[in-house]
Amino acid sequence: MPSLDPGREKAILDATFDLLSEMGYDRMSVDQIAKRAKASKATIYRRWAGKPELVVDVICRRFDMDVPPVPDTGSLRGDLVEVVRGLAAAAERKHGLIMGLSSTLVSHQELARTLREHMPVRDLAGTSLLIERAVARGELPGAVEAGRLFEIVEALVWHRLIFIGPPLDDAFAAESVDGVLLPLTHAWAARS
Repeated sequence: MPSLDPGREKAILDATFDLLSEMGYDRMSVDQIAKRAKASKATIYRRWAGKPELVVDVICRRFDMDVPPVPDTGSLRGDLVEVVRGLAAAAERKHGLIMGLSSTLVSHQELARTLREHMPVRDLAGTSLLIERAVARGELPGAVEAGRLFEIVEALVWHRLIFIGPPLDDAFAAESVDGVLLPLTHAWAARS
């Protein structure tokens, strides 16, 4: 993948993010992105194969930047509350973008497939470390799959944001941890 001047690349990614938030994937065009970024379409196509790849790059980079690492609070419960809070704050910042993309991912299989292929698989929230610390402190009898746990956290946050609505506040974080995440984590750890 050819690289661009970092300033030019940032302008294109920022323009894409802004247009996605403003008008959604369907109405946004590479022409509009180029115009907003003050770049040529040729510059965009030298770096990205098309609109799906550009949008996926924006989503993956924003996701990577927006999920803060989990501090060590000294307890599994405290760490899980911080994971929920961090993801909830990131989701609220990206609410417009996610709402605009959710229906698009269903109707545009090429975009959905490209996103699945390129979505970061790194442990962005530090969930693996959180589990290791809980096992070392004796709070869990065994390890649980960190990716699976983080998927549940994401599901809780997105369900609340999309279907129920805000607030994604401290009470939501505590209810999610006490009512869902801790019981699940303990059950999974007991079976490992």
